[in-house]
Amino acid sequence: MRVALVLAALAALFASAAEARLAPSLDADVMAAPVPEREAAGLVWPPGRERPLLVVRGGDPRTGNGPVMRYLVEVEAGIVISRLEFAQMVHAILGHPKSWGGTGRVSFRRVSQGPVDFRVTLASPGTTDRLCAPNLTNGIYSCANGGRAVLNLMRWRKGASAYGDIGRYRRYLVNHEVGHLLGHGHTSCPAAGAPAPVMMQQTKGVAPCRANPWPLSWERG
Repeated sequence: MRVALVLAALAALFASAAEARLAPSLDADVMAAPVPEREAAGLVWPPGRERPLLVVRGGDPRTGNGPVMRYLVEVEAGIVISRLEFAQMVHAILGHPKSWGGTGRVSFRRVSQGPVDFRVTLASPGTTDRLCAPNLTNGIYSCANGGRAVLNLMRWRKGASAYGDIGRYRRYLVNHEVGHLLGHGHTSCPAAGAPAPVMMQQTKGVAPCRANPWPLSWERG
């Protein structure tokens, strides 16, 4: 009888610990030391385990003058990156005069709790596929799905062949996926040599247009 009670208590303890690991957390900023052989891939979480999405704590002030949209930033656990710097980069992109808020039609405020209008999530290729389903991202694309702009870690680190500058590609990626959440669909190249619309699928190529990370004036309305 005593052995059975001990085994039951241990089972409950392990179940509680597993549930805590899978729950999204605002406080999980301290993570286990990276596994050296996996550090180059940007992931330090044990393979085969579903990783939680960690909300970046704090916030950034409203940018722009239009109606405010509240959003939060999430980073999948195990990704080796400064989550705060990533969140600040996303906010700087959305708050740029050339981004969606530059016309005064919308403004953005990053928060870490409470009701939000959308989420921006940095996720590994496998988790991207899961979050984007039923859209097919095949481990190589990003998406906007279910109120979340899912940025594929592989693309965030490597960019796309159409962009020689990773910084410009990251600006495109944020503007493109958030653009979907604002109601914008895909567009195509309007003319050879013209800047590509940000809602064009530039990850797949931009020819005969030129790579461009910002929404064009007619896209912003």
